[in-house]
Amino acid sequence: MARKASYRNHPGVPNLSSYRQDPILIALGQAIRRARLDAELSQEELAHRAEIDRSHVGRIERGDNNVAVMTLAKIAAVLGVSITELMQDAEL
Repeated sequence: MARKASYRNHPGVPNLSSYRQDPILIALGQAIRRARLDAELSQEELAHRAEIDRSHVGRIERGDNNVAVMTLAKIAAVLGVSITELMQDAEL
């Protein structure tokens, strides 16, 4: 089980997870970024197709947000991969 990361919420940056920069979130974010780049999508296009905010995509890819399952499902669907594939790529 991953340990809880300590963090401080940065002014002007909403919704940072209490697990910000946890190794699990970083690995998942990197897997999402790789899949997005493989799909030749910008963060903006992924966000638009998944109906989420572009800044949220950036925070997920950096490991700053603990992505909700429903959001993860939307992202995976847009990328044409399963949640399982993203988790395997992240070695989780």
